[in-house]
Amino acid sequence: MEYIITMSDENEINDDYDYARSKYYNLAEKGDEAIDLMLDLARESEHPRAFEVLSNMLKQNAEVADRLMELQKKKKEVRLIDQKQLPNGNMTQNNVYVGSTTDLQRMLHDRIDEKSTKTIDQTDEIDNDDIDEED
Repeated sequence: MEYIITMSDENEINDDYDYARSKYYNLAEKGDEAIDLMLDLARESEHPRAFEVLSNMLKQNAEVADRLMELQKKKKEVRLIDQKQLPNGNMTQNNVYVGSTTDLQRMLHDRIDEKSTKTIDQTDEIDNDDIDEED
């Protein structure tokens, strides 16, 4: 199934990408703020649970950065799909052979015979000249 992307679809894709990207940036910034607050709390309390929560927050913030990179890759994939479309628009040109497989094999065999005949004819002339010179 082929999906043709129109200009309105392209605008929607760009809008969605920009929206998702801004959300990821917002999450990353808020995550940084929360990490700073949790770091202060963990230092003050010196409680193991506070450090565990801090490590989970760091992990989640790193995952947000990974998701941002995945979003970038997905947008590039969409662009590559757009570029793979044919340059002449939506038209596809297919060459079709109408005939039986036997006819096709005969045609190919005839072409091979023509090429080999040309090669044989050229070598025959050379061999005949060599024979004439020896006599």
